[in-house]
Amino acid sequence: MVFKTLFALVSLVAFAQAAPASVTCPGGQTTANAACCPLFALRDDLLANLFENVCSEDVHESLRLTFHDAIAFSPALAAQGKPSGGGADGSQIIFPTVEPNFHANLGISDSVDALTPFLAKHPGITAGDLIQFAAAVGITRCPGAPRLNFLLGRPNATAPAPDGLIPEPQDSVDMIFARMKDGGNFSPAEVVALLASHTIARSDHVDPTISAVPFDSTPFTFDTQIFLEVLLKGVGFPGTSGNEGEVESPLPIGSGENVGEMRLLSDFSIARDSRTACVWQAFINQQAAMSEAFKLVMAKLAVIGQDTSKLIDCSDVIPTPLPATKGATYPATKSKADIEQACSALPFPTLSTDPGATETIIPHCPPGLPNCDDF
Repeated sequence: MVFKTLFALVSLVAFAQAAPASVTCPGGQTTANAACCPLFALRDDLLANLFENVCSEDVHESLRLTFHDAIAFSPALAAQGKPSGGGADGSQIIFPTVEPNFHANLGISDSVDALTPFLAKHPGITAGDLIQFAAAVGITRCPGAPRLNFLLGRPNATAPAPDGLIPEPQDSVDMIFARMKDGGNFSPAEVVALLASHTIARSDHVDPTISAVPFDSTPFTFDTQIFLEVLLKGVGFPGTSGNEGEVESPLPIGSGENVGEMRLLSDFSIARDSRTACVWQAFINQQAAMSEAFKLVMAKLAVIGQDTSKLIDCSDVIPTPLPATKGATYPATKSKADIEQACSALPFPTLSTDPGATETIIPHCPPGLPNCDDF
């Protein structure tokens, strides 16, 4: 019932699926529309030269940029005649000395700087299209991620968005839900679906003493661990305590560059809020449902502020994602006894515990890359 409600909400916004391929591009690829042909070269360039064909830090950062670029949009401000942002328009890249300097965008300049050279190498792409396309391509290297839709044709931003439109982890749940409603007409259930992105997210700035701090124990797979681990009892901090927007983590222990897990106050609170606790819990070990819900809300996020009638569906250029590798499990030393269950309407899923007598140490590098100094 929880998933039926969520899917009904997000399906109110219809996005056409890619039509059967009917055009052969100069490089031999096939696509539904000739306008999509230049995207194949951009796709391959991003995979090889930015993402290195793995679920890298650049993938994490590119996905974060899609949200920060798109949600900076406010019909409420527009109704007052105030600057209101352009949504998914590439303003973060077009105005790199403005929005990336806002407090909520700390660290976003890394992804802005990484993507900007691709505009010159592929002059047919706009900044808004590049941001959404890069993330859709990048997360296919994270096992379990959905194949996101991609629509081509966003015009370049003409002005930066104003400050104050990006939710921050220290904001109250009411503030976050109100901002998401104004920015993209997202329901609380859809906000939970968007937070699936935190399964591959890491923080560099919440605690200034540590960097590349993951939000769950599997930061290189797009799985449901985030929904399980946010409900585990907190026992400590991976770095220092007293940081704004951070609460105790269930897995704070690290070893060298393999830092412990961080828990954001916003994730903690939304997981326990009466409006969203059951949606949050229902995603645990429900990989297909979580992946599909994320795909639907990302389709909605990616066109905030855009006239979709003027966009071209190029979803068939997005690679097929890597399959999920395993279901949700309790990290070593954790069990149902460590869960702070906030949803009484649903039974908690039965899960196994990973082997080991000591707390899980989360790897800093993706599998297959033992050395990743730039991650």
